[in-house]
Amino acid sequence: MTWRGSIGITDRIFGTLVYCFAIFDTLSFGSFLLNQFPVFNFLLIPAVPIGFIYGVFGQFFGQFGSFILFMILFLAVVRNERVSHFIRYNAMQSILIGILLALLDLVMQWVLIPALGLNNILMETLFNVIFLGGLAASYFSMIQSALGRYAEIPTISEAAYSQVRW
Repeated sequence: MTWRGSIGITDRIFGTLVYCFAIFDTLSFGSFLLNQFPVFNFLLIPAVPIGFIYGVFGQFFGQFGSFILFMILFLAVVRNERVSHFIRYNAMQSILIGILLALLDLVMQWVLIPALGLNNILMETLFNVIFLGGLAASYFSMIQSALGRYAEIPTISEAAYSQVRW
C-alpha cells in the first residue's frame, strides 16, 4: 500500500495489538507442534490477555461471547471513521486472518478429521502448517505495524482494504 501520511506511535501500538486476536485464533491448530516442541509456547504470549478477554465474554454471554467480541471490534474499530485508517485496516486484516483460521478449523473438523482420522501424519502436518502460517502472518503484520507500514498479505490485504472506508 502507499504511504498515507505520518503514522503516530499510538497508531502503531494499537495497529500491532489487534493481531493478538489472530494469534489467539491459531491456538486450536498448535497442539501437535507445541506438544513436540514446548519451547514454541513463548510465541503465544500475546494471546494470553486475549484468552482472558474471551473467557470473560464467554462467562457473561455464553456461546455468543466470541461473536459479541467480534462485533464490538468490527463496529467500534473497523467501521468507526474517527479511528485512524491505519488502525482500522490492521483490525480488519486481523479479523480476516481469524475468519480464515475459523473456516480452516471447520473444514478440518467436519471433513478431514472424519475422513482421515486425527492421528494421521498428514493431519499433524496440516495442523502444523496452518498453525505456523497463522503465526507467521500475524507476526509479520505485527512487525510491519510496529514499523508504521501497511502489512501486505496477498488477498487478505486486498479484502481488508476494500472493507475499510476513508
